[in-house]
Amino acid sequence: MALCCKTIIASTVFLAMTGCSIVPGGHFEGISSSEQTASLQRDLENINIHLIDAQLINESKSPQAKILPSQTVGAVGVDVSGFEYKLGAGDVLTIGVWDHPELTIPAAVQRTAEFDGFRVQSDGTITFAYASKVPAAGRTVTEVREDLIKRLSRVIEDPQIDVKVVGFKSQKVYVTGEVANPNVLPITETPLTLIDAVNQAGGLTEDADWKVVNFTRGDKTEQIRLDAFYANGDISQNRLLQHGDIIHVTRNDKRNVYVLGDVNKAGKVSINRYGLSLAEALSDVGGINERTADANGIFVLRKRDLESDGVVADVYQLHARNIASLVLAEQFELEPQDIVYVTSAPLARWNKVISLLLPSLATVDALQDIDNQ
Repeated sequence: MALCCKTIIASTVFLAMTGCSIVPGGHFEGISSSEQTASLQRDLENINIHLIDAQLINESKSPQAKILPSQTVGAVGVDVSGFEYKLGAGDVLTIGVWDHPELTIPAAVQRTAEFDGFRVQSDGTITFAYASKVPAAGRTVTEVREDLIKRLSRVIEDPQIDVKVVGFKSQKVYVTGEVANPNVLPITETPLTLIDAVNQAGGLTEDADWKVVNFTRGDKTEQIRLDAFYANGDISQNRLLQHGDIIHVTRNDKRNVYVLGDVNKAGKVSINRYGLSLAEALSDVGGINERTADANGIFVLRKRDLESDGVVADVYQLHARNIASLVLAEQFELEPQDIVYVTSAPLARWNKVISLLLPSLATVDALQDIDNQ
């Protein structure tokens, strides 16, 4: 089928460029017809033709990743068994000594434990009765407690000391972009993961890119596949956050498809977080024009990278004259920047449609660049 279609395209592309165009503006000003024909002939040789059938649908469905149990409850997919909070400048502690109320400052009625607590100073130390300049920054609560026990044991027999963090002020992560409540979140004694942070920021907005988020640590930025985590349970996409980490959720601007040709209302259709099928895209534009559209002339053009893939585009064709094809259309998942075209021309002339649509792949990219400026 693919070889036959390519033969038809290559043999009739000249007619498509020199004959009567089925789409206005088929000729590009400043470029001769022979130059256009030669260029399109080269492009057509680098197109993959696919028929949308049951075999293609089955091949496109990659096996879902297995959902692995998290190692520690409370942080999905991240091993937090060895996590201990390290104190930093600005953190506030409460310190209590059993049977020695004179060493414990009670919180006043109108004041909080954080207000009356012991703040880790800029030099990284805290000062307590009989224990001045106790190193705290970079240490755990347990380590500070043991140091206090050692120092107070000089004046108190077998001191029983309780140390708690009541103000987590030293370490923060940033959640920005398309979330309901962009925010600065503190890192606390409870491990904070990337997924936790997105949820605490109110989750994604309607305009958010639900597939990936940008995760920055230091001078390195990587893309985290949210869709792989939520849809397939790929726990490797989660991260245990550290001080200074930045999570940025971008907009969904480029996650659209374009439905053109003999449909009731041509236009742009957005892909939501649950995906978009060919059937849904056609439905969103009011369906095909039943009086004039060629039901066998429904095509999906998907741009490829010629340099890396050796292919200009993939072209998928749906034969929609029977009921079974509706099932295939419902199962065929579209990708961002796909062009769906419904032709009213006879099937034997669909190569003209392809020839005229190929330049539109570049045009879509140019329009997106303008929108983003």
